[in-house]
Amino acid sequence: MFGLGYGEWLLIFAVLLLLFGGRKLPELARGLGASIREFREAMRSDGSDRSRKEEPLPTKEKTLE
Repeated sequence: MFGLGYGEWLLIFAVLLLLFGGRKLPELARGLGASIREFREAMRSDGSDRSRKEEPLPTKEKTLE
């Protein structure tokens, strides 16, 4: 994957472990996975989100007191 061998992946994992610690790595991996999943879903969408007519935001009326 990405042209990296086992040694390079091991080195990257060791550096991440030193930087973030063992307790933060699963949380970081979940966040990365969710980001990749969201990106893929956005790439698969057929643009139907853009074709919807956007409704204007309600405005606040200013009152003088």
